[in-house]
Amino acid sequence: MLSPVTTSSRRVLIADDDPVMRRLVSSIVEGEGFTAVAVTDGREAFKILQSDSDFRAAIFDMMMPHLEGLDIIRHMRTEKRLMRVPVILITAESDFSLMSNSFTAGATAFLQKPFTTEQLRNVLRILPDRKS
Repeated sequence: MLSPVTTSSRRVLIADDDPVMRRLVSSIVEGEGFTAVAVTDGREAFKILQSDSDFRAAIFDMMMPHLEGLDIIRHMRTEKRLMRVPVILITAESDFSLMSNSFTAGATAFLQKPFTTEQLRNVLRILPDRKS
């Protein structure tokens, strides 16, 4: 089994309004040796990022109340201290343009629900180390 890239931060920020998905993603993240910091919506994730940018990665659901995943990514890519945080965007939507829009906004990876445990593990294992 491959190990995640070692960085000073072992935390992954997870934002998803679905409690089952939040628990599933948290479990996979923790299984890869990271600490999951899970929140229920985009607004909570945004508040955390305003005061704390020390995350190895972030995993956002595309569609959430208050602030959507794409909007958080766009904000992150305008702030130097957040630019280095790789973002995995997940969605149940099947619109192909969402993937393109995600990468244009600055997402590092895109997973369509339902994804497998192994797919998320693989993405976590290959994330580039963007530590400045």
